[in-house]
Amino acid sequence: MMTVFRSRRVLLEGGLSPACVHVQDGKITDITSHETPGNPAQLVDVGDLLLTPGVVDSHVHINEPGRTEWEGFKTATEAAAAGGITTVVDMPLNCIPATTSRSAAEEKLESLRDQLSVDVAFWGGVIPGNTRELAGLAEFGVPGAKCFLCPSGVDEFPHVSRADLDLAMPVLRDLGLTLLVHAENPGPLEAAEKALELEKANPADYSTYLRSRPPAAEDEAIAMVIDLCAKHHCPAHIVHLSSASAIPMITAAHAQGVPITVETCLHYLTFSSEEVPPGRTEYKCAPPIRDQQNRELLWKGLENKAIAMVVSDHSPCTPVLKKPDTGDFMGAWGGIAGLQFGLSVLWTHAASRGIALSTMFEWNALAPARLAGLSHRKGRIAKGYDADLVVWDDAASFTVESTSVRHRHKVTPYSGRSFKGVVHQTWVRGSLAYHRDTGLAQSPRGTFVARDR
Repeated sequence: MMTVFRSRRVLLEGGLSPACVHVQDGKITDITSHETPGNPAQLVDVGDLLLTPGVVDSHVHINEPGRTEWEGFKTATEAAAAGGITTVVDMPLNCIPATTSRSAAEEKLESLRDQLSVDVAFWGGVIPGNTRELAGLAEFGVPGAKCFLCPSGVDEFPHVSRADLDLAMPVLRDLGLTLLVHAENPGPLEAAEKALELEKANPADYSTYLRSRPPAAEDEAIAMVIDLCAKHHCPAHIVHLSSASAIPMITAAHAQGVPITVETCLHYLTFSSEEVPPGRTEYKCAPPIRDQQNRELLWKGLENKAIAMVVSDHSPCTPVLKKPDTGDFMGAWGGIAGLQFGLSVLWTHAASRGIALSTMFEWNALAPARLAGLSHRKGRIAKGYDADLVVWDDAASFTVESTSVRHRHKVTPYSGRSFKGVVHQTWVRGSLAYHRDTGLAQSPRGTFVARDR
């Protein structure tokens, strides 16, 4: 069935234009003038509402199988659809088994059955001793593999050393995979925690947690990854950059042709340490939310292209693990839930800073699709691409209320805040996944998507 989407404001490669987007069998088959819709079986005319590509969030922790009580594919992808996100890439560590082998990836694939409101891809994992498993993960279809340079917080996913990466990176390079790195070195973390213990600092004060994860931990780790990238010519990607003091060395690495990319997260661009109240552990993440000056430097890093993309790092848990009764930042699980609000949060800040819509979609759609090996089919409105489309009102605002949160759990630092950008419709490969008036589609149409080999 041919469907034509018509809007006076369609985000195409040249910017916003009136256009008709023709879709058949889940693909965009043509883009014509606003006046030439033809005679489609279905015309979706959205007037002056924006028609943009679906957001691609390449950093999401869904936790299924094994920790589905934290989140699961059903609730995570429902939240994504409601927020205009049409593809998510799941991280390897919080599911059981962790995605560090092909058999584990296949077990995760089985858990997707009939649950997906949007498309899903997987990252593999690098842990000590699993280098021989990387070829199987590549054959399965992962675009890369993630490692931790410090303890991950779960026993199933131990952290690696430089020696482990010296073994893994040439293999990843030859397989055409990217190494994703949680870049915090354990030395500065351990020293900071010991100092806080001697000081007997109050664990309910956010400043205590902030001091436990100093920028030096990130900066030292990133310097090591840059060195290894240059040595092995293996593409690497720094996940959730929090420390803006690392930006100069990243810029220098780019100038030298080192194959390294960097992301930052919605929460680092939204919040600052000065505004985190005592005991409000929903703000805890690792690396931490730093001060306002650091936040401004991250924005400059994005605008200067040192940082390539913005993701959610949606990392939920059960409410009890956030220790709301004690407000203990040091003992609470570190992770922020915010997948559903990514489009609106980023647009609110981008619009206030005069950042073009096309630039924002490079950050939150095309660059993440490129990282995930999906840029041949996701991230833009163009002929031959998947018909992943979002209809939204960029001028309207809403307030995040617990009743509207579709994540499994409602604990999020975005609660009570108002944002610009209201999603009206989300289409995944030409099928309606979410409508503001009628809710989620009764028959989810999302599927697993493998990287382009």
